[in-house]
Amino acid sequence: MSSRFEGTSDYIATDDLKVAVNAAVALERPLLIKGEPGTGKTVLAYELAKALNAPLITWHIKSTTKAHNGLYEYDAVSRLRDSQLGDEKVKDVRNYLKKGKLWEAFTSDVRPVLLIDEIDKADIEFPNDLLQELDRMEFYVQETNETIKAQVRPVVVITSNNEKELPDAFLRRCFFHYIRFPDAETMKDIVDVHFPGIKPRLVSEALKTFYEIRETPGLKKKPSTSELLDWLKLLLVDEIDPETLREKSPTKLIPPLHGALLKNEQDIHLFERLAFLARREGMRPGG
Repeated sequence: MSSRFEGTSDYIATDDLKVAVNAAVALERPLLIKGEPGTGKTVLAYELAKALNAPLITWHIKSTTKAHNGLYEYDAVSRLRDSQLGDEKVKDVRNYLKKGKLWEAFTSDVRPVLLIDEIDKADIEFPNDLLQELDRMEFYVQETNETIKAQVRPVVVITSNNEKELPDAFLRRCFFHYIRFPDAETMKDIVDVHFPGIKPRLVSEALKTFYEIRETPGLKKKPSTSELLDWLKLLLVDEIDPETLREKSPTKLIPPLHGALLKNEQDIHLFERLAFLARREGMRPGG
């Protein structure tokens, strides 16, 4: 299996991201990816698995997720119920063990990519509780008195939206990379991948509007890459031309189909206020 990641035809990876991915793979350390929502953190794991021709195992973390969920869960209630019913199954405790994503990854015949998605959603103790298992690539199953050890060390990708600080001991064991929000040039490449043949003038005007919105002071939620792509799709469906986007009239300051970009009433009100002020003063927001 190739161990070099150079991006894929569907995923534009910057040079520093390629370096980070390949370093984590070479060091056999978990790759911790941070960045604001919509910068392609989760998609990276999917594309890495594709590039390495490896199976992808995904563990989406919720606020209620505990570290042991990733190892296994023992269903004692079902076993008790089955024993009362005289079911033969009860003789083998393995029938009541539900394998977690780490168990799945450790027992994979070929080297998998294990995605631990949005680790910062869980309790603050969660990363520390996983330290030993990710370090040693093994864990003990009390019910069967056996140790599950990784046959081949999985490539581990961990994503975080920076909602809470991760423990130092955990950070020390990871190779860290922060995905910066794409600049206009990288974003143009991303757009070209998703919309081959799109008119350059439309892209140019759309990106100008998009980055102006992102830079608006007081914005509660900056639109992300995925929202830009949704917006462009709508612009193409509605056949909005570049001139409409370039419109300087104070009555046209809120972009067409802005519901794809602005996702809460506070931000829409902000733009309405800016449009009102600009109408009064005869200028654009930020102008």
